Formats: sequence, structure tokens, C-alpha cells
Amino acid sequence: MNPLAAELNEMLAQHNPHVLESLSNLGKNLFFPKGILTQSAEAKEKAHKFNATIGIATEKGGPMYLPCIHEKLSGFDPKDIYPYAPPAGRLDLRNLWREKMLAENPSLQGKHFSTPIVTNALTHGLSIVADLFMDPGDHVVLPDMLWGNYNLTFATRCGAIVKKHPTFTVAGGYDIEAFKVQLRNTAEEKGKAIVLLNFPNNPSGYTPTVAEGDALVAAILEVAESGCNIVAVTDDAYFGLFFEDSLKESLFGKLANKHPRVLAVKLDGATKEEYVWGFRTGFITFADGHEYENAPVITALEKKTLGIIRATISNCPHPSQTFVLEALKSPKFQKQKEEKYKVMKGRALKVKKVLDSGKYDKAWDYYPFNSGYFMCLKLKTVDAEKLRVHLLDKYGVGTISINKTDLRIAFSCIEEGDIPELFDIIYQGVQDLA
Repeated sequence: MNPLAAELNEMLAQHNPHVLESLSNLGKNLFFPKGILTQSAEAKEKAHKFNATIGIATEKGGPMYLPCIHEKLSGFDPKDIYPYAPPAGRLDLRNLWREKMLAENPSLQGKHFSTPIVTNALTHGLSIVADLFMDPGDHVVLPDMLWGNYNLTFATRCGAIVKKHPTFTVAGGYDIEAFKVQLRNTAEEKGKAIVLLNFPNNPSGYTPTVAEGDALVAAILEVAESGCNIVAVTDDAYFGLFFEDSLKESLFGKLANKHPRVLAVKLDGATKEEYVWGFRTGFITFADGHEYENAPVITALEKKTLGIIRATISNCPHPSQTFVLEALKSPKFQKQKEEKYKVMKGRALKVKKVLDSGKYDKAWDYYPFNSGYFMCLKLKTVDAEKLRVHLLDKYGVGTISINKTDLRIAFSCIEEGDIPELFDIIYQGVQDLA
């Protein structure tokens, strides 16, 4: 083992051994090298005459660039888009995102957590979590309505076992008891669990109520108290798109600093929150389980995270970080974001109104939804994949089949006025096949 990795592990052993126990074999071996980047950072501070360290080309005191590229980006200073960004991301962006988290998550007030590290959006953050904490055979506890890429990221890449529980009760609420049973089983079998909390949920579009959220947190703390190490990961990709009665904040704040055996990890980003999907700008944030500020644990986790970033993508794109930073600083940002939120909420409520008309009751039920981009139909008479193909071939309508009964509809990309026609066509497709 590299001495730098051993040093980080010793920090964890002294200040929270449960976090060390939660790391994968790869996670235990990760470190951030003291190489070119460290020497370049020192040179940036002290090399006042010539700086011949980092591998970019410069001219006239700034980064070299092609005018044919910069003419499209002339509103930005070349130094803010062309050089490499730091491995952890732009510090000014990271600090501003931390302020945003505090403003939007009341439960984070007074809590101790890291400065967010920039990731190449949410999938990259999930990959980092997998590398840090998952060995073959480890359990990841998830609802059965889940984003399919979790299987690829956790099971295929890392050999973890996805342990699914029913998402909803018969009455239509989040199935807390099923979650508890699956988590307790994992605790008894493995002594370690990775819990993935994805709200608003993809594909169902559901966010738990405040009471359900508190019950999820209570279940995690109860199992941790029994002696199980838990890495509680909140995938907050669709954060802020809460349209009805539900939690209006991430469960990260309610899990942070709650129990020494619970390490809280928040994954979020500008990708969907700010409608900049192609920018691929996300964040990963850690909160130790102790009530006091446990800086050595955070430092060790940050350096291991930077190690995996350095070893895979080196750093995240600089231009998109600058674009997001400038947006967050803009006086127009909140007003424009609120306008888009109202559009999204209008679409969600219109879907619910159309579905509640009773017109389609013989063809399907629908799962609870109150947030995010999606909702799911539960078909009664036809196979979801056959319906998907039929809708595409005959009517030019695209949907996603989840399994034999469930069809996902992304209302996020349907104009509100087109929603009744969309469901009429889906209903006609069901009649065609029936």
C-alpha cells in the first residue's frame, strides 16, 4: 500500500474507524499523489519569473487559444475556460454551491459537512461512491422502482448486489416497512450497507412526505445502532422540483452528523436543477456521523476522492464550471429558475388532472408522483414493451417500458397543452393491442 494511502487510513482509524471499515479495498488504497499537481500549485504561488510546470500552452501572459473558438465565447475571460480546472473543481464554484445547499436545506443548519467536490455530473458521482465503498458482494439497498444505470454502475462495474424492496404500499405511500426489512437483512448478513435514496425518484417521480422521510432516517439510525456501518447516499439529481405535499429538502441534512456508523454522501448538480444537462457539472459532498466537526475524516475522504478523479478523468471541464458559476451569481438566476419551475409544475399537475378524469381507468392505474421529471403508468391489459413499440411504430410516440406492466412518461419534455393528446394516443395504443 502506498504510504499516502496508509496515512489517510490511519487518520480514519483514529477519528472514525467505522468509515475506514466501510471503504472498499480500492477505497482503502486510494490517495492523492504529491506529484506534478502539487509542484505546479507551489509554482503558481511562488514562481514570479517563469512558471514551466503544468502542461498548457501560454502566450502574452494567458492561455493560448484559437480565435475561431473564442469568438463564440468572447464573453468569458480566457483564463476562466481554457486552463485545466483543479481536480476538486473551481473553489469559488464549490463554495457558492455549499452556500446554496445551506440556503435550500434547513436541516443542514449547524451541521458539519465538506465543501462539495465537482464531479462530471451525477453518474460520475455514483461511480466515485461505487469505487470508494463497494466490493464484490456488498449490498446496495434500493427501491424496486430504480434508475437502470444503478445496475450497471454498482453491480456490473463493482460486483455489488442490488437489494430491492417494494417502492409503494398498497395504499400508495412509500413502503417504509419493506425498506426496514431489506436494510435489517443486509445488516445481519453483511454488517455493512450502502443505502441509495433517490428523491425525486426516477422513474416514479415520487418524493416521500416529511413523515416518510423522517421514518427512513429513523430506520437507518436504528440499524446503525445495532452495529451496522451504513453509507447513506442521497442522489438528488432532480432536487428542487417538488410540486405537491412532500419533503422539500434532501435527506442528507437529516442524516448528517447523526451517528458514528452513518456516513452521509450527497450527490447533486446543476445538470437538471439548472437545466444544463450537457454541462455535466455535479458535486459530491460528505458528512461524518459525529456531532462535532471531524475534519480529519473529511480530509481523508476528500483526498481519496481526488485520487479517483485524478486516476480516471484527471479533472472536470473548466468551461461548464465557469458557466454554472456565472449563472449562480446572476441577479436574474432565481427569477428565471422560478419561471421554469412553474412550467414544470404545471405539466405535472396537468398530467394528474388528465389521469384523474376516469377516462383511462380500464387501461391503467398510475403510481404516486409529486415531483421531478417522470411518472409511471401501471398497465392492466397489455405488455409495456409491446405497447412501447406499437406507440412508436404506429403513432410516433416515445415512452419507456420499465417492466411488463410499467410505462414511464417523461412529462418534463411534453408541453402542457399536448398532455391530453399524449394520453389519448397511449390509450388508443392499449385498445389497439387489446
